Amino acid sequence: MAGILAWFWNERFWLPHNVTWADLKNTDEATFPQAEDLYVACPLAFCIFMIRLVFERFIARPCALGLKIQANGPQKAQPNAILEKVFTAITKHPDEKRLEGLSKQLDWDVRTIQRWFRQRRNQEKPSTLARFCESMWRFTFYLYIFTYGVRFLKKTTWLWNTRECWYNYPYQPLTVDIHYYYILELSFYLSLLFSQFTDIRRKDFLIMFLHHLATITLITFSYVNNMARVGTLVMCLHDAADVLMEVAKMANYAKCQRLCNLLFVMFAMVFISSRLGAYPVWILNTTLFESWEIVGPYPSWWVFNLLLILLQFLHSFWSYLIVKIACRAISRGKVSKDDRSDIESSSDEDNGPPPAPVQKHYNSTTNGTNKAHGTNGYLSAGAPCPDEH
Repeated sequence: MAGILAWFWNERFWLPHNVTWADLKNTDEATFPQAEDLYVACPLAFCIFMIRLVFERFIARPCALGLKIQANGPQKAQPNAILEKVFTAITKHPDEKRLEGLSKQLDWDVRTIQRWFRQRRNQEKPSTLARFCESMWRFTFYLYIFTYGVRFLKKTTWLWNTRECWYNYPYQPLTVDIHYYYILELSFYLSLLFSQFTDIRRKDFLIMFLHHLATITLITFSYVNNMARVGTLVMCLHDAADVLMEVAKMANYAKCQRLCNLLFVMFAMVFISSRLGAYPVWILNTTLFESWEIVGPYPSWWVFNLLLILLQFLHSFWSYLIVKIACRAISRGKVSKDDRSDIESSSDEDNGPPPAPVQKHYNSTTNGTNKAHGTNGYLSAGAPCPDEH
């Protein structure tokens, strides 16, 4: 084990040439980031998750009910023991052969069975109220952490001159503000990583999972090798758009369409300008070129920048989704559903009474796949959103 730890913490990987871990030990004169400082983030992530549950139950839920957001979710499928057994024990997406067998067994029309499975899948999705509570929690955290970041960074020198991120590197002392900022952000993203398996399932689940992993790795990397100054810039820049994203989703759930449209436009402008403009021009420029000129590259430098470039690809993907929604909104006159949602669209019949057994000669004429009848409707994001980033 000692050999593995020695290999992992190899100074030639983590630190610039001629710098050792002994050089970055805490002294009476200066405090530097230590890897063990990050251990507290794990129990704090659990605390943040518990705070979220309390917040959603006693603050977000009453707000949602005050806005007349109902707790009922998608329409429930008609109880049927045979179909329920197939759904829970065999498959949630029966193929054509199985559908025909169930049709003969139940004497139901195939399309009615398809509709039952669609409704049953949607039945497991959260209600609009649950989505509102999730967005309100994220909005509250992002607003707090972004406000804190701006108030802290405006007093620093590296906000106005990014070359200050690399002068005297890595012998830059760790301040209380930086330590608090890092631990809180890391704890929040750890809580998001694990709660992603219990939150609303979206089509970009794997993309968001990759985003959270990249974010956690970036925060850890930049803290351990004391790239904390540029790390604070990255975190604050990403939090800016996430605030607008979540409040726009809240407006959409509350059916405040004009406010939602306005907030979505603001979100799109901030997201694209910050993630496709400021991020490469301001952040990548200093981590790739200014740091190369002042400090020079070393192994963990390459890893750090590769992760930042990975984030840039994710930014481009989410920007594409935002532009796609914006174009559809212009054609329809309002912001539509989130392309990441997994709530399935169905026919007009899905919004009506539950399906009843019918004879096989029954001819259904309304069971199309009109996407205009999507059942959830919330905005695309980058944390986040994603998610958030």
